[in-house]
Amino acid sequence: MTAAAGQMTLPGAGNAEKFDYVMDFLKMMAGNEYVGFSNATFQSERESGDRNFAIGYYMKEKKCFPDGTDMTSVLDFYFQLCAIEVTCESASVMAATLANGGICPITGERVLSPEAVRNTLSLMHSCGMYDFSGQFAFHVGLPAKSGVAGGILLVVPNVMGIVCWSPPLDKLGNSVRGIQFCTDLVEHFNFHNYDNLRHFAKKHDPRREGGDQRVKSVINLLFAAYTGDVSALRRFALSSIDMEQRDYDSRTALHVAAAEGHTEVVRFLLEACKVNPEPRDRWGSTPIDEAVQFGHNDVVSILQNHLEKNSTSDGSDTKTQP
Repeated sequence: MTAAAGQMTLPGAGNAEKFDYVMDFLKMMAGNEYVGFSNATFQSERESGDRNFAIGYYMKEKKCFPDGTDMTSVLDFYFQLCAIEVTCESASVMAATLANGGICPITGERVLSPEAVRNTLSLMHSCGMYDFSGQFAFHVGLPAKSGVAGGILLVVPNVMGIVCWSPPLDKLGNSVRGIQFCTDLVEHFNFHNYDNLRHFAKKHDPRREGGDQRVKSVINLLFAAYTGDVSALRRFALSSIDMEQRDYDSRTALHVAAAEGHTEVVRFLLEACKVNPEPRDRWGSTPIDEAVQFGHNDVVSILQNHLEKNSTSDGSDTKTQP
């Protein structure tokens, strides 16, 4: 189905162009996190793909392909797609993009239309776990996609995306520990599609924030910026935390990162999170002022280049937010 879609998406294009198109699309879904290709896997898939060739010829006999389609080329494209590599981190961003209605939570870019997300999640819910799909839908009640490499991509709509990887598989080709994790997750939290808060009062609802949740969120965010922990900041961004939150002095994570000279954090906040580059704290200082005061010239350059780039692309000077 995927290969045929590729044929119709780029009619007349060669496999190389189609593959680049799919790779670029997946990288957008992953927020430019790692998406690679394993040539060894591709060669292995093609050499052991007798069953796929048999299905392909059967589909060709039943006129499933558009006129003029080279079925062998379609299968080669399919085998290429089967050899795409991701990490748990990059695949979890893809899952989060689906959970977020098609908007990548890292870049803020719309990658999929709401209709495409709905259709994708419907397919995942009904047949994403091979022959275990019915039982998974009954017990877990969430859209998921399993892979024979031992991964399970799980989507909790409007909440989060999860990817777990554990190679030992059951007889149906699903990760044993992955399914156990998904089952334990919905036993603890009210994420099942048909959980009802009135009747499942014992389950936890992480979507309900306590009164001091925002205070903890600001503290954790600014501490991650202070220590230069980009991984923690990435997790916060994926959790839909406001990356422009301010403390009692109106200082942001960008203020703190600039004052400490953490260039990677500054780049992440500017480029991935699209935060305001010129917020002012209670004393009127901007992140550039902080970097200048503490002698972090590399941070000053990053901030100035970002401001100049945005000013050029907007066709006007960047405005300072009070």
